[in-house]
Amino acid sequence: MGRPGRTGARRGLWPYVLPRVRERHPDLLFVAEAYWDLERALQQQGFDHCYDKRLYDRLLHEDADSVRAHLGADLTYQRGLVRFLENHDEPRAAAALPGARGRAAAVAVATLPGATLWHEGQFEGRRVRPQVFLARRPQEPVDEPLRAFHHRLLTAAAAVRRGDWRPLVPTGRPDDDTHRGLLAWTWTHADARHLVVVNHCDRPARARLSLPWDDLAGREHRLTDLLTSQTYDRDGGELTDPGLFVALEAWQTHVLEVG
Repeated sequence: MGRPGRTGARRGLWPYVLPRVRERHPDLLFVAEAYWDLERALQQQGFDHCYDKRLYDRLLHEDADSVRAHLGADLTYQRGLVRFLENHDEPRAAAALPGARGRAAAVAVATLPGATLWHEGQFEGRRVRPQVFLARRPQEPVDEPLRAFHHRLLTAAAAVRRGDWRPLVPTGRPDDDTHRGLLAWTWTHADARHLVVVNHCDRPARARLSLPWDDLAGREHRLTDLLTSQTYDRDGGELTDPGLFVALEAWQTHVLEVG
């Protein structure tokens, strides 16, 4: 490849190295395990994706308002992030985010723009994080319901994550602030329309979600949850104004296909 001269040194290492590697390996993706708010700078230097540690921390430790603020960044930046709930450094997701809370977080990371990192053993609910230099790990029982959930989630995510992504802002009554616990976004691809709703809160939440498809008015539409197969019939005009009414239990989610 050669050595960087003075021009390469002034520009920095990665803007010099990455294009030259891509000349020989055009299909190679570069992922930076980056922290300390360096993600955008590394994207601008040529990395395809950077770890979204900020989303991980907010899903674990902060409320929906904080997560929503993070997802307000520009879409180009969002597409260059790697969403994850565990990796070789972090605690196992089944231990850090047990039960319904972990499933809600998984729905979020699986249906956001960008790349998704699933760690070995995550689907089976492994709780012990072995050291990376060991060639063995402890025996743990497989969480079959969790594995089945992830299988359904991967199938749903493949159908949903196409086309244009748009975050939604839930609204509620003046005397009911539970809508603030909800995260919501839509995906639109040709005639395919999907809505994802996540209750990132330990209490029930109610909200209206104004869907961005004006042509829904004038007929009834069937909404099908791709994770549970449950269906809901709703008037198209209501879906845009005042918006779809949703009521979710703590950590409950919807991945809805809008027919």
